[in-house]
Amino acid sequence: MKYKTVQTVGWLVRLRVLGALVVYPIVLWSAQAAGPNILFFSMDDLKPELGCYGSEHVKTPNIDRLAKNGMLFERHYIQQAVCGPSRASMFSGLRPDTTRVWDLQHTCREECPKAFTMQEYFKKAGYATAGAGKIMHGFKNDDPPSWSIPYVHSEALPYADGRLPALDKYQGEQIHAAFQALEEKKIKGYKQRNQFMAGLGAMPATECIDRPDDAYPDGAMTEWALGMLDRLARADGPFYLTLGYRKPHLPFVAPKKYWDLFDRAAIDVAEFQKLPKGAPEYAGHSWGELKNYSDVDKDENLSKARQRELIHGYYACVAYVDAQIGKVLAKLKETGLDGNTVVVLWGDHGWHLGDHGIWCKHSNYEQATHSPLIISAPWLSQTGRAASPVESVDIFPTLCELAGLPVPEQLEGTSLVPILKNPKARVKDFAMSQYPRSHKKNMGYAMRTERYRMVTWVPEDVAQTGTFNPSQIDAIELYDYQTDPLETVNLANHPEYKAVVLELSKKLEGFFE
Repeated sequence: MKYKTVQTVGWLVRLRVLGALVVYPIVLWSAQAAGPNILFFSMDDLKPELGCYGSEHVKTPNIDRLAKNGMLFERHYIQQAVCGPSRASMFSGLRPDTTRVWDLQHTCREECPKAFTMQEYFKKAGYATAGAGKIMHGFKNDDPPSWSIPYVHSEALPYADGRLPALDKYQGEQIHAAFQALEEKKIKGYKQRNQFMAGLGAMPATECIDRPDDAYPDGAMTEWALGMLDRLARADGPFYLTLGYRKPHLPFVAPKKYWDLFDRAAIDVAEFQKLPKGAPEYAGHSWGELKNYSDVDKDENLSKARQRELIHGYYACVAYVDAQIGKVLAKLKETGLDGNTVVVLWGDHGWHLGDHGIWCKHSNYEQATHSPLIISAPWLSQTGRAASPVESVDIFPTLCELAGLPVPEQLEGTSLVPILKNPKARVKDFAMSQYPRSHKKNMGYAMRTERYRMVTWVPEDVAQTGTFNPSQIDAIELYDYQTDPLETVNLANHPEYKAVVLELSKKLEGFFE
């Protein structure tokens, strides 16, 4: 039998076999040598409080410029509003019920051996993969299989004056003194170290001092990234560079110049600070993450002045990371890499700033599940804003298609390339988020369409088994963003919304089939 290669397109090799055309899905790693580079910005706790998303409070010129030159997804929703599960899902392209990571204690590969990250997949396709910062939360040890260039840990970053931040967070003198006491006692364990510092009053929720950008991890990582881009520009072959920005995650720590951009007296507190009328009480939470900080009273009902201080800190951190992204994008252009690089900016979830009386994330409401997603590819002629609901699990298949790589069959998302080509296109009817309430042993599945959110609370066994039975439903929440954008009233039992609940319930049953 004679074989003759007649054409190579991406990953499909067409062979003539005795006159017949046969297509073999042969993996040709070397065929991707000329593929596009990937620059991935992973943002921690970043809600769409950005100029390009319509914020009147926070000016983010660098992210806004990226959005102007790319596609902004107006309705991007994460799979679960907490760092580990969200990142495990996005980087693996698998939903939480598949990764089996629903909390911060479990890790993806151990719970789901078939899982692999997009960085690992691109590495096997011949990409140089490098990363620093907070990336593989939800994986063990920053996930060594993902990197062809060893992952760079925080303590190895180039900090200003060589001074590492205390607890990897703070640069205040008093906090450094307390940190020295911590080190002398040789206390181990993340929780134990934080408790010791909090006991000394040295773990505040905010820090505003006059320090350079690279005194803190995000600025130091940016300096590392600039050098890495110079290195990658001199190398042969494509790269996938992942930068994990820690801000605006608590504590709200940023150089003073970013705090100075805002007038605290002009900052508004959340308009609606109650749980929705008719919602189950367990749908909210007591924002324990914030209460872990030494200057936040565990029983405190935050005053408006305290709320403004925290919101001010959040805004300062957003402005800080926007400046870092601007430096990286400028270096990308300086090196000439911008013409062949896909840039992605992704927030791992949103953040409550007092709305519903909630702070932090850990819910199924809009402010926790809605996060920014911007994708820019210089060769795509379409730019703009897309209204279709999309999900974090869609990013992996999208980058595969943009790079000309086959989409792994196990991925549970859908490529967004049709939307990148036409912002009016739709690839799905709804996005699905979820969050557990362990004390109730319930899992809430939040279906978000363009207009509605329906949260269906069922026993956590549904997540474990994947078997959905409508008779097990404990509660339903329904919100109409056309008439009630602040989610003030649960409409699930209102007669005029009966048809909506029935329609979305059928979609939910189909989701589990």
